[in-house]
Amino acid sequence: MVVLDRWERRLTFLAHAIPYFVLTATTVIYSIFTAHSASERWVTYGLVAFGYAWMAWWFTLHPQWRNRMGLMTVFVAGLVVFYAVLGMREHWFGAVSYAVYVYASEVLRGRRMFFAVGLTAVLATLSLFGGYPPAEARPAFWLLMMVFVVVACTFTFVGHVTTEQSRQRKELLEENEGLHAQLLVQAHEAGVQDERHRMAGEIHDTLAQGLAGIITQLSAASSSDWERRVAVAAELARANLAEARRSVHALRPPALDSAALPEALDEVASGWSTVNGVPVSMTLTGSVRVMHPEVEVALLRTAQEALSNVAKHAAASRVGLTLSYMEDVVTLDVRDDGVGFDLTRPSSGFGLPAMRHRVHRLSGALSVESEPGAGTAISARVPA
Repeated sequence: MVVLDRWERRLTFLAHAIPYFVLTATTVIYSIFTAHSASERWVTYGLVAFGYAWMAWWFTLHPQWRNRMGLMTVFVAGLVVFYAVLGMREHWFGAVSYAVYVYASEVLRGRRMFFAVGLTAVLATLSLFGGYPPAEARPAFWLLMMVFVVVACTFTFVGHVTTEQSRQRKELLEENEGLHAQLLVQAHEAGVQDERHRMAGEIHDTLAQGLAGIITQLSAASSSDWERRVAVAAELARANLAEARRSVHALRPPALDSAALPEALDEVASGWSTVNGVPVSMTLTGSVRVMHPEVEVALLRTAQEALSNVAKHAAASRVGLTLSYMEDVVTLDVRDDGVGFDLTRPSSGFGLPAMRHRVHRLSGALSVESEPGAGTAISARVPA
């Protein structure tokens, strides 16, 4: 695009320089080959100076005026009058008609453009014949005038279309660049937000749950079993310190490092049962297969959060985990026989929103079924 812009700027500069070049060249030719008196020459030079000043003031020095149709109509009309006076004085200045064609095709539209171009072509023909010719030359005059008008209008229209296409292409490229920049910003913001959600979920799933477990163990310690409780709390602290380090570096949970998802879930369930004293049954259905790491991490974290909620709120006597491999999806169900809760009451905790966010990131769905006194069932369903 940079190369195209460079060439477009060069071509635009060349097109805008043509009127000055044509006026200068015809003035030099006029000075060399025309036998006018000194007074006539100075009148012509004054007209030429006016032409330079008119083009410079209305077009070159005020580019912001080029999109204002009213001002540009006055500008081109002044050029046509200037050309009519100059061309009628000396036929060498007939070539100045190119200046009118260039400007008209760029700053005028529709009928105004074609009227200015057609009128200029007529004036060019009159300049070539030195005015309206005698009767014997009129057939050639009319034929040449028609050719001038058709050719001038055709080439001006082609130039106008080319300029418009170039302008539209440039606007489209600028719009695409703007959209691309906007998408980059949105992608960056989405990545930052996603990372915030990830860290919040990891902190909740590791540090928060680990600290809650440590507090539970230390609070329940008595004179008879304080050594066991402290040992369990210390082990939880070490395990959660390792989890925190892995979360910072976005590593897989340690349970998935050396085992498949079913074994990792069984390990998590067994550890949770040992700490909380609630039996957990693990059921596996379907054929086990390797899945994307993010899917396995999301399901493992969902199980950990669900078990943590059971420990904190359910007062359950037993818990069941079911991992089901189906044709194109895998589901994880966590059920308990605890006190349940009212789904119509908004939850103030982070657990359920965190689970939903993890599952929704993978285009999955999370459903919760519960009612007071009837336990709770959480089901996570994600593409396999």
